[in-house]
Amino acid sequence: MIVYLDTSAALAHLFAEDRVPPAELWEQPLVSSRLLEYEIWTRVHARRLIATHGEAARLLISHVAMLELAHPVLSRALEPFPTAVRTLDALHLASIEFLRTRGQDVRLAAYDDRMIGAARRLGIPLYF
Repeated sequence: MIVYLDTSAALAHLFAEDRVPPAELWEQPLVSSRLLEYEIWTRVHARRLIATHGEAARLLISHVAMLELAHPVLSRALEPFPTAVRTLDALHLASIEFLRTRGQDVRLAAYDDRMIGAARRLGIPLYF
């Protein structure tokens, strides 16, 4: 089993929000779309927290295997989903489906309600 790390869970951990992923998450094999890296840095810079959170962001990103936005992922993101999704969510969900079509047992770690709802509609199991 591998865990697909959604940006919502990564940012909750990085910024110590009200909900934070369980400690054992970081012991799992983690994977995400390369989008995760860009989304994390965008939020760190937007909050002007590079001095206090930059090293933690680098460490978090280094623990995640990154999927590139290859043609099969991008093509899937253009297809309809069973529920309305935002652009970046479509790319994350397409990344998960790419892994699943290659026989990977993937669980989603996310706090974003829309992402969770879309994942459930696609039959993607949740990590928490």
